[in-house]
Amino acid sequence: MTPTQERCSVNENLFSEDDDRFVPPLLEPALRRLRRGLDAFLADPQEQLALRAESESFAGRPTPLTVARNLSQKWGGLVLLKREDLLHSGAHKLNNALGQCALAKFMGFATVLAETGAGQHGVATAMAGARYGLKVIVYQGARDVERQAPNALRMRLFGADLRPVHDGSATLKEAVNAAMRAWVQNSHEAAYCLGSAVGPAPYPRMVRHFQRIIGDETKHQLERLELDKVDALFACVGGGSNASGFFSAFVDETDTELVGCEAAGAASLVYGQPGTLHGMSSLVLQTTDRQIAPTHSISAGLDYPAVGPWLASLKARGRLTACAVSDAEALGALRECAQLEGILSALESAHALAGAKRYLESHPKATVVVCISGRGDKDLGILGDQM
Repeated sequence: MTPTQERCSVNENLFSEDDDRFVPPLLEPALRRLRRGLDAFLADPQEQLALRAESESFAGRPTPLTVARNLSQKWGGLVLLKREDLLHSGAHKLNNALGQCALAKFMGFATVLAETGAGQHGVATAMAGARYGLKVIVYQGARDVERQAPNALRMRLFGADLRPVHDGSATLKEAVNAAMRAWVQNSHEAAYCLGSAVGPAPYPRMVRHFQRIIGDETKHQLERLELDKVDALFACVGGGSNASGFFSAFVDETDTELVGCEAAGAASLVYGQPGTLHGMSSLVLQTTDRQIAPTHSISAGLDYPAVGPWLASLKARGRLTACAVSDAEALGALRECAQLEGILSALESAHALAGAKRYLESHPKATVVVCISGRGDKDLGILGDQM
């Protein structure tokens, strides 16, 4: 079975961050409790000040906005890089993990469940759990445990109980399935720290809120550089956590194009059809008989057959442009960034770099900002096979 390769026009009203109709009844009380807890947490000024302090003193915010002089000279235009790779965990995932672990402690939980694909969310949750004194259990596809071995080791070093998932393709979708099953069975005793802007409400809205700091910082940094106009923003998209946070601060600036760069073998925004997965209504890769389609990406973090509902709604109303990037394009952009700028991005982020390079071929005088959502240390095993 292969995914349908037809681009479709859909109604943006099909997709909502606040739609939680697609969950088993056993989860409805837990989601209502989570929504009440989240609202109270966000309304508590002391909790918000404490979280901001942790983001600065522990996570290392703000992250820099780097002018990529050599890439600009080679690709044309002006290329700037938002450096989430310099966050303590090595990726943007720590923004959300700190927020959700602080929320779990605020709500009285002692255990946190999490899923992970490339391992960055698992690492971030393990770090945040250690910081807040929480027990952390992480589910990761067995295939991803093998191909992202450095992150698997890091999770265990931070004290997490890492549980490989052998079902199906043994990648991110199966990890989410396993974590959600565990949460159904333990929702009174454990919080679920979901890593991307997907799943049942209030998760998509909550994750986007905790990741919005990426876009807010970028906007302030551009103002300090006296750059009045940015032509396009580029972010990689799996479920959509870094893209949602990055784009949120710019969504009303209609002169700035928002570009989501997906893996060609898992391009939900490009080829997805309206459907439901993991408690949300969104764009989902499906076979001709409406089953979830198999996916492929060289980057484990993009190997997911759907996208968050907020990004799907932006695509439906024409505010977001999506592009599918091949493994070869991503690898080429990664090498150029490493060799010209001394910055080794994650394979996920390399898709955004490749999207920016492609854009600048037809817009050679444009100013673009690329979210480098993570660093490439975790991918060295894969990259070594490709050199």
